[in-house]
Amino acid sequence: MISQYSRLDVADNTGAKKLMCIQVLKGRSARQGKPRRNTGGVGDIVICSVKQAMPQSDLKKGDKVRCVVVRTKYPTRRRDGSYVRFDSNAAVIIDSENNPKGTRVFGAVARELREKNFTKIISLAEEVW
Repeated sequence: MISQYSRLDVADNTGAKKLMCIQVLKGRSARQGKPRRNTGGVGDIVICSVKQAMPQSDLKKGDKVRCVVVRTKYPTRRRDGSYVRFDSNAAVIIDSENNPKGTRVFGAVARELREKNFTKIISLAEEVW
């Protein structure tokens, strides 16, 4: 689960290396009677701040970017009853039309992205789990 202040790795070649989540868009809210905290999972869009970037990249430290979460440490349940989880929290930086800004996607991405219409990210990924 990704919530506010969560740290994420960047899984593309835009030049950013580390992100911090500022706000979760289209996430899951807490159950009734619990404090409201939006959390996001695989395929959810988040607003992040760049915390670490490569020197000659277009993105600089402190920039605000839109991202889609592609990997989470928290297990994601699938319809067949199985669970999938990854070693790190990672995101891919996207533009306003939900297309990736980078030209490569590193590491494995979850299959749930296909259901949420991020097919361009699926096609660029090395591995789909």
